[in-house]
Amino acid sequence: MRTQLIAMAGLLLAGCAHSPSYDPQDPLEPVNRKVYAFNLKVDEYVAKPLAQGYVAATPVEFRTGIHNFLDNLVYVRVIANDLLQAKFKRAGLDTTRFLMNTTFGLAGFLDPATMVGLERNNEDFGQTLGYWGVGPGWYLMLPFLGPSTNRDLVGSGGDYFTNPLLYADLHDRAELGYQGVRLVDLRSGLLGSEGLLEQQLDPYVFVRGLYLQRRQSLVYDGNPPPEDDFDDDEDEGDGKSG
Repeated sequence: MRTQLIAMAGLLLAGCAHSPSYDPQDPLEPVNRKVYAFNLKVDEYVAKPLAQGYVAATPVEFRTGIHNFLDNLVYVRVIANDLLQAKFKRAGLDTTRFLMNTTFGLAGFLDPATMVGLERNNEDFGQTLGYWGVGPGWYLMLPFLGPSTNRDLVGSGGDYFTNPLLYADLHDRAELGYQGVRLVDLRSGLLGSEGLLEQQLDPYVFVRGLYLQRRQSLVYDGNPPPEDDFDDDEDEGDGKSG
């Protein structure tokens, strides 16, 4: 679904043995922890070995090119959500970035846009819903996909229609191939991060907090309001950024 490293962090983590602690954002915590443990097994036996083999068999320049290509392939999603959030200037800049990388960047394998100051942005339909005041809802741990929320799960349905592979011949095979390569690409970027998570008293709670804080930051373009103000916005149903 979403192309985010934090989402894939859910594949790294095991459920903890102690009784779940109550959190109003996570009423499904007992179930989420079981899914969390399942994701760990998927990572241990599938995702991590594939990522390790990929890194061992390919030079870093090749992996960087693949990562750039995958991001550029679905960058129209960023542009569409720029427009849905009425960020018209950013939509113009992101369109320029996409066209530059698609042409001069050889279909996105190279990233000349960043070299001239057109930085990569991150927008998706979950953020758009948050921008217009929709709260995150419950925290969810999805099988294979990792952390999400009610809002982001609904948003991923909107993002589905911005995937150009949806409109290509042999769509099912192309989408399956894209998701497989994307999984390996994302997981390879997390190799070596296990040590940080092992230092946490409760890795599940750590990832939950990290994911929710990151999504809040993205909704507000890196400038979320103070926590008290954010709580007031949630009560009033107004989560829109400036």
